[in-house]
Amino acid sequence: MRLRLALFTTAAMLLSVLSTAAAPSSQAGARTTISGVVVDTTGGAVRGAKVSLRLLDGSEHDTVTDAAGQFRFENVTADPATIHISVAGFGPRSVDVSRAQAQVHVVLEPLSVSEQITVYGARLTENNITSATKTQTPLRDVPQSVTVVTRELMTEQSMQSLADVARYVPGMAMAQGEGNRDAAVIRGNASTSDFFVDGVRDDVQYFRDLYNVDRIEALKGPNAMIFGRGGGGGVINRVTRQAEWASPREATFQAGSWGNRRLTGDFGQPFSQSSAMRFTGVYENSDSYRRGVGLERYGINPTAVFLLNQNTLLRAGYEFFHDDRTADRGVPSRGGRPVATDASTFFGNPDISTSRATVNAVTTVLEHKLRGGLTFRNRSSFAAYDKFYQNVYPGNAVDAAGTVGISAYNDTTRRNNLFNQTDVIFSTTAGAMAHRLLAGVELGRQATDNFRNTGYFTSISPTITSITVPVTNPTTSLPVTFRPGPTDADNHGIATVAALYVQDQVEFSHHVQAILGLRYDRFDVDFENNRTTAAFASRDRFVSPRLGFVYKPTEPLSLYTTYSMSYLPRAGEQLSSLTLSNQALDPEEFRNYEVGAKWDIRPALALATAVYRLDRTNVAVPDPLDSTRSLLVDGQRTYGFELGSTGNVTEAWSLAVAYAYQDSQITRTLSPSVRAGARISQVPAHTLSLWNKYDVTGIWSLGLGVIHRTDMFPSPDNTVTVPGFARIDAAVFVRLNAHMRAQVNLENLLDEKYYLSAHNNNNITPGSPRAVRVALSIR
Repeated sequence: MRLRLALFTTAAMLLSVLSTAAAPSSQAGARTTISGVVVDTTGGAVRGAKVSLRLLDGSEHDTVTDAAGQFRFENVTADPATIHISVAGFGPRSVDVSRAQAQVHVVLEPLSVSEQITVYGARLTENNITSATKTQTPLRDVPQSVTVVTRELMTEQSMQSLADVARYVPGMAMAQGEGNRDAAVIRGNASTSDFFVDGVRDDVQYFRDLYNVDRIEALKGPNAMIFGRGGGGGVINRVTRQAEWASPREATFQAGSWGNRRLTGDFGQPFSQSSAMRFTGVYENSDSYRRGVGLERYGINPTAVFLLNQNTLLRAGYEFFHDDRTADRGVPSRGGRPVATDASTFFGNPDISTSRATVNAVTTVLEHKLRGGLTFRNRSSFAAYDKFYQNVYPGNAVDAAGTVGISAYNDTTRRNNLFNQTDVIFSTTAGAMAHRLLAGVELGRQATDNFRNTGYFTSISPTITSITVPVTNPTTSLPVTFRPGPTDADNHGIATVAALYVQDQVEFSHHVQAILGLRYDRFDVDFENNRTTAAFASRDRFVSPRLGFVYKPTEPLSLYTTYSMSYLPRAGEQLSSLTLSNQALDPEEFRNYEVGAKWDIRPALALATAVYRLDRTNVAVPDPLDSTRSLLVDGQRTYGFELGSTGNVTEAWSLAVAYAYQDSQITRTLSPSVRAGARISQVPAHTLSLWNKYDVTGIWSLGLGVIHRTDMFPSPDNTVTVPGFARIDAAVFVRLNAHMRAQVNLENLLDEKYYLSAHNNNNITPGSPRAVRVALSIR
């Protein structure tokens, strides 16, 4: 109740402030173009340098130098400004630009080898983001809770999966996903499909790797205006490493407890002033603290960039990724808690529980800048997914006799995704207001085939689908025959999307900004059940608005309020949920109300906080008076508070902290076991993560952190509790020389026994005992 009162009180106060401050300034500043060239001390062009323009009003614009070392900012306020240039291998440089100076010539000094060692360090903050608005926008000017996990933080903590990343995103967690997929829970809403790569949908169920990732962006709240359907609680966008006019050369070898073995590489090469390539790759073959569990995965991601002319850039990339692992669904419950057993105990049969995923993806991006500040961008992506998983797993709780039921099934999904996005971006002024306008079109086609078999324990009986094993010896080797059951899926579906969207980023004055956006989606699904020959279809048309206001009392501080919504069609997140009874029902709706603040305490240290309410409506429940019909009801509501801070407190001390409080409840009885007032599954009331890294000397650094979570329910029936925990992690870093560095990561330093994640009441994953990982990086 206190949180709800705080939410609405803060919103009222902020809206009051905005209403009094929204009056436009009396005069609009003149606009101009600032351009220049960046060279080294020999006069050679410096390619790929990041150029940041900071105007007198505090606004920032970013670009990079082209093959000729040139850069250009168009339609900017003709006020005194500062240009900051940074690029690997050179010392940073700042240049003041006067009103009359439109052409800038900057000379960069190369760093010595010892200086390169000194400046190498953590970049835990990201000041600008593109995915939230499709335009380059300072993060503090985005009226939305966004958490960015950089490559540096991933490296410091030896992160290898999105589950590792999620611990440092307030309001986000990763469920078990039946041991075969990423399963995000964001602001009380679970999803296996709200994943994107460079802004393009990546929605098949598999475990993603971080080998080719530059940063992870978690955009909380509905994001349909930018990303389309789904994303009720938020979306996760992986920003990949791309070819550029620089020459990264790095390989990292890692080994550790439980047979951990991993190799990654990142190599880039410019071929001329107009072309460059980059190659990232990974190979991992690791065992686990879970008995009989292991994985092998490998991937390659070559990318290329071509400067077709001074204003036209073409990027192309291809990824092949394969992941083969044991499908591990953890341990069952007993007496409303996870069963007491060793963390290594496997329930089921690990030898035939397997999960395989293969991804082939091709992407292209064409960007062309026209005169007058107009930018045209076209992004195309084709991805083919082949996913198979098979599991022999605990299907119910341990009974009074000390036995547990074991069941089995397998599932195959093949999907081809084709997406094309075209954006036009234009900046202009109208009276006292400045506008950055976006108009875009997205077209897509997704073809999906899904096939499922039930497991039969035929050595006992041809029709037996479940056996019991003692909890003292729950690993079985009984043979299993997989064949279609009477209700198993054998589906084929085609989903097509055509969307139009417009957005205006308005600057009323130096202190007040707004984002106004609207998207129209036409989403059609044709679905066929091959077992019964039944055909279903849905035709959804929905409009997704976005409205956000930003008030900046001073340049480093922004206060915002926002409203957004999104839809989930009846075909479901995996496009396989259409039936005769639900095909005509309206989509589920997600509505988010949020207020927050963002403060750049210093250039390398940022803090953000948000209070929100998220409602999920149009949830289908059976009509109690007619079992052939469904009713649409308000299903759940989440109130929450988030706080996050990342960056350098001092030159030697960096930190990353994330805290979230969530009050997430079922608001209407949805079934006999899901009653009104129940807490939503997989949502603890409190989560906290804190990571510190301190540079003791120019060679040695130390890291120390804690991860804490309170109790949670793995299922909305709230009959089983997964206990909370606090885990301590540590690390030691050493720079061996100019080209080599090493680190040792200690996970669960105090050897705490805890439970990491869950899928339901009887699929609960124990956390790892104390583990050590050693990594050596060669640059």
